Amino acid sequence: QVQLVESGGGLVQAGGSLRLSCAASGSILSIHVMGWYRQAPGKQRELVAEIISGGSTNYADSVKGRFTISRDNAKNTVYLQMNSLKPADTAVYYCKMKYTGWGGGPYVYWGQGTQVTVSS
Repeated sequence: QVQLVESGGGLVQAGGSLRLSCAASGSILSIHVMGWYRQAPGKQRELVAEIISGGSTNYADSVKGRFTISRDNAKNTVYLQMNSLKPADTAVYYCKMKYTGWGGGPYVYWGQGTQVTVSS
């Protein structure tokens, strides 16, 4: 059994900041990728940022220079620091993890999502 617990979403004014956290726990042997996706109403889910096990990162063009993804390997936790938020960033943010468990893998697991709302 694996669990992803997300936190940090909320309501913020344009130009403000939020920090999302996603903590993984359970039968995890190794984590290959952790990342954040988002889905706005009426739109497809899209990649926001991801961090690979070796430390390399990928960002959507729309968030480059404003968002920073980081990871605490000891805590199996990934963070998304979001600065200079815009109303267009409003969405449900989902944590995604690709991992190998004690029972095999790799598997992909999603968190339950956390709402981020940016008011103009």
